[in-house]
Amino acid sequence: MVRGGRWAVVCAAAVLVVAGCGQRSSQYGPDYASVEQLPERLSADGVTITVGDPDAPVKVQLYEDPRCPYCEEFESTGGGPQLREAMLERSARAEYTLASFLDDRVGGTGSKKAVNALRAALEEGKFVEYHEVLYANQPEESVDGYTDAFLLQLADKVEGLRSAKFDTAVRSMKYRAFVTASEKAYEKAGGAEEPEGPGTPTAVINDKRIPLEYNGILLEGEAFAELLQRIYDQPGEWEDATL
Repeated sequence: MVRGGRWAVVCAAAVLVVAGCGQRSSQYGPDYASVEQLPERLSADGVTITVGDPDAPVKVQLYEDPRCPYCEEFESTGGGPQLREAMLERSARAEYTLASFLDDRVGGTGSKKAVNALRAALEEGKFVEYHEVLYANQPEESVDGYTDAFLLQLADKVEGLRSAKFDTAVRSMKYRAFVTASEKAYEKAGGAEEPEGPGTPTAVINDKRIPLEYNGILLEGEAFAELLQRIYDQPGEWEDATL
């Protein structure tokens, strides 16, 4: 139970409980022109990709696998667009830990290739836009669709991303070590109870994880926006809440 019940009401507003990857939502058209202004950088730990004003008071740590359809749903019609609005308003920032476990679970190398390509895009200052493009064009989970050719084709949608340097990084898996380290960070986040990782998508807001029973809020845009606003308005109560 959450103190005063207010946090529980907000979290319980979502009717869908997410336990793992499942059916896809419809595609969407991201607004690349707005998100390209967001600052992005690799954190000191070498695996966390931070987007937004580093001084923004609401920190949203996200665990995603590029092949996960629930992550696509979050990013397209769920809380992702609301988070981007909060980042543009400088009330929130996002920290991404990119997993690649679905390659082992479903087969193939698409998650690893996509994470490598995202790291290459970060090197060019284009992570935010490319991250949006990948989810807007995500292949079916069962299809190992993030091939080198497809990743480069999608990079054409991000102005200024394609170059000999970027193309070589994608084809050669230049950031293979980053992919491995990022997956290990994801698994570590699950702790002793979830040694394979907490599942995707998972959100930790101001160091407090949204528990599985409330995870459906990630797919309900208005409810997630309300949660972010309440945490912004009442950070102390969120810190003290028992979820």
